Amino acid sequence: MGAAAHASTERRRFEVSGVVQGVGFRPFVYRVAQRERVGGFVLNDGQGVLIEAEGRSEALEAFGVALSTEAPPLARVESLTVRRLTPRGETGFAVAGSRPPEAVSGAPALVPPDTATCDDCLRELLDPADRRYRYPFINCTQCGPRFTLVRAVPYDRANTTMDGFSMCHDCRREYEDPTDRRFHAEPIACPDCGPTLSMPLDEAIGLLEEGAILAVKGLGGYHLASDAANESTVARLRARKQREEKPFALMAPQAERLAELTSSEIDLLGSPERPIVLVRRRDEAAVAPSVSPGGPWLGVMLPYTPLHHLLVADFSGPLVMTSGNRSDEPIAFDDADARRRLGDVADAFLGHSRPIHRRCEDSVVRSAFPIRRSRGFAPAALGLPVTARRPLVAAGAELKSTFCVVRDGDAFLSPHLGDLDCEPAYSAFRADLGLYLDMLGVEPEVIAHDLHPDYLATRWAQGQHVELIGVQHHHAHAAACLAEHGEAGPALALVFDGTGYGTDGTLWGGELLRCDLESFERLGHLEPVPLPGGQAAIREPWRTAAAYLERAGRPVPFEAWPKVRQSLKVNAPLSSGMGRLFDAVAAVLGVRERVTYEGQAAIELEHLACGVQSEPYACRITDGVIAGSDLVRAVHDDSAAGRPPAEVAAAFHEGVALVSAEAVAATGDPGTVALSGGSFQNLRLLESTRRRLEQLGFRVLTHRRVPPNDGGISYGQAAIAARRMI
Repeated sequence: MGAAAHASTERRRFEVSGVVQGVGFRPFVYRVAQRERVGGFVLNDGQGVLIEAEGRSEALEAFGVALSTEAPPLARVESLTVRRLTPRGETGFAVAGSRPPEAVSGAPALVPPDTATCDDCLRELLDPADRRYRYPFINCTQCGPRFTLVRAVPYDRANTTMDGFSMCHDCRREYEDPTDRRFHAEPIACPDCGPTLSMPLDEAIGLLEEGAILAVKGLGGYHLASDAANESTVARLRARKQREEKPFALMAPQAERLAELTSSEIDLLGSPERPIVLVRRRDEAAVAPSVSPGGPWLGVMLPYTPLHHLLVADFSGPLVMTSGNRSDEPIAFDDADARRRLGDVADAFLGHSRPIHRRCEDSVVRSAFPIRRSRGFAPAALGLPVTARRPLVAAGAELKSTFCVVRDGDAFLSPHLGDLDCEPAYSAFRADLGLYLDMLGVEPEVIAHDLHPDYLATRWAQGQHVELIGVQHHHAHAAACLAEHGEAGPALALVFDGTGYGTDGTLWGGELLRCDLESFERLGHLEPVPLPGGQAAIREPWRTAAAYLERAGRPVPFEAWPKVRQSLKVNAPLSSGMGRLFDAVAAVLGVRERVTYEGQAAIELEHLACGVQSEPYACRITDGVIAGSDLVRAVHDDSAAGRPPAEVAAAFHEGVALVSAEAVAATGDPGTVALSGGSFQNLRLLESTRRRLEQLGFRVLTHRRVPPNDGGISYGQAAIAARRMI
């Protein structure tokens, strides 16, 4: 009997890779092993999770199926390999100590994103009978910090910024109990043994109620927090932060009191990623005017750490919760650096003793696509349609900077870094890239970069001693949209943005391309117009409006034009940018003649047109060139005739969508069209263009996982470079 039983016993090794560390995978494996009555062990190693399991054949089959079909919600199994071993007669199952990374070869295990506080931890946080009642650092295997505190893999406490906190007896008992929710939860802590706040929470609440600006240390950096209903405080924060009009993000216990929410927005707000969601403000919302000057949209997020939950609950109202930086600088995450950079912005600091290893800003989402892909999403891998034959880094663009590291068929897009137009941002780019390369075990052999010679990211790339692949800006936008859908083309692409360096040395931005992941052909574009004063025209849209009005044969109403017009002779680069056309129309309608942040004029023009029905203005296409001056002429004439500005703005939006669809149809190419570029963050333009193309029989691809703006450029560069290696 014993011999027969032993003969039917098998032993198998399961090697699991993907996001399988820091997500409760080992406790899950333990529970499945108990259920299926198999012996053996599970451990973390440098590549993922290693399991040896022993039992009857049918039990091992069920065990193997469960590994990929029943994995914890935060896990992502990418590969599962199995091989047979000689049985040892092992009947008990254990969670073994991790193997050091030098004990295995191959790519390091993937680090999971940070995740919002789960419902179980939140119940304990608010339960007076629980030993972690109101403890600001409560977490378990299904929630809490991961990416921002992991220093190395395997994902063990010793490899995180929690290594300086010794577990108390009670935490150790939970950590070692396979039936406990905190079994091998590496950031486990409690008031007796874990991180502490730098000031009592009630003192911080009192300061906020008195109108103070508080620097609050979060998961991936500092926020600047203040009473969102206090106009004088918010105005003071604007002045100190040097942020004139760009909206501030809000954190609130419930978003329903602030905004009119769709079901998809409710889902996004409550998702484990907890992004900032751009939503339509309620008229009665108790929010100071300076939070979002002149606009109907608010950026709202729900609390996502225990500390945030306690803050908003105790304050009983919405808080401004904006990035802890001055405008255009990267977010502060190191304690000493935060005090140095924010010391004259914040009135007080609510810090804590758990170090942050990597900075990571809040993500921002509009409708179903990211504006900023960061906390909660990074560093989750994005697939590529082609596998890179050599390790690759894509350096990205200048604005909304990100980089992308490619390992085989996976692309790891960095969190949002800001604009690379100052030394602190450039330093952050280099430092964070180094951390990413260490985390992924990548030493790049190829670097992809933008063609613009003055981008700091391009200059950095050119200073590296590896193979370089230059990628045209708008080709990268199109490739990003194709690649996130798992496609390599060929396809058509409408790429609309403000500015990108063209292959002819001019500034592009209203492009119709035929492309794949290797090359592109420019089939059409918006007519180029001069930008009087160069960069000054981007800051002062009336200048571009004047150039368009002259092209359209209409009078120019701006007083300074006769003097500024002289710059046409010395500093007026040609631009086909769709963003510049939107700027011009905003200025003609009196919406915005000068901007204080990128895209402001176009954003406010969309606000003006929102919900208004109007027939499109007509616009000519000649040899693939779209006559934007036709649209400006129509805007001028209708405005001069007294037509309501909202109707004019709506007719302009519909005119752009109509002529775009007509330009695509004129190519004679059936099939797929990708829509990318920052101008397609405009929902009115996006939805109208998509609808018109679909009515013409085209299959339309839009962004869902990668920002359509320059935050997605590095991903597109990576896809193109990977294809060109073949």
